[in-house]
Amino acid sequence: MTENTQVRTLDPGALKALAHPLRVRIFDLLASQGPQTASSLAAMVGETSGSTSYHLRALAAHNLIQEVPGRGTARERWWERPKGRIDMPGPDDTMSPANRAAAQIVTSEFFRLRHETLMAYLNRPRSEEPEEWRDVALTMTTHLDMTAAQVMELREELEALVESAIERFRGQSGPDVRRVSLRAEIFDLPIQAARPDAATTSTEE
Repeated sequence: MTENTQVRTLDPGALKALAHPLRVRIFDLLASQGPQTASSLAAMVGETSGSTSYHLRALAAHNLIQEVPGRGTARERWWERPKGRIDMPGPDDTMSPANRAAAQIVTSEFFRLRHETLMAYLNRPRSEEPEEWRDVALTMTTHLDMTAAQVMELREELEALVESAIERFRGQSGPDVRRVSLRAEIFDLPIQAARPDAATTSTEE
């Protein structure tokens, strides 16, 4: 992680404000689609603009989103997610029951949407993609045998690579530019009975 990266860990108040499936979706759409109005979000999520406007104000009250400076009118306000990284704490035994429930809602909905986005990409007909975009994506799963220290080292290498990409491509625009989703995951699997074969397996697409 670079020194300039801003990381905000959600406090209990912000976590509770986000703990609603529609708010998580709005929050996610502002990240993936860029600035939006209550009306444009309503069209995306199948709600009324009054409903999305209410949820936008709730998110803004905890600085989860903000108005786009110099854009919009008194009747049509534009909203965006602030720059920087959001750390969404998962359920933890040290949390109060209410905070733990809020964390469960947020993390469950966030990863449900993440999986939904991936499956939409995997099921998209190739004919709907411009030719130059058809073979550039990558989905990969590899199982490794590592120590915790090795995982931390690899995690830091991945974070540095992602941060480098963020710095290189942030704010880029042009006719050939598309918003892409860059994902990195590494975590330990539940301990199972000893395996007769510990060979690495991988799939790539």
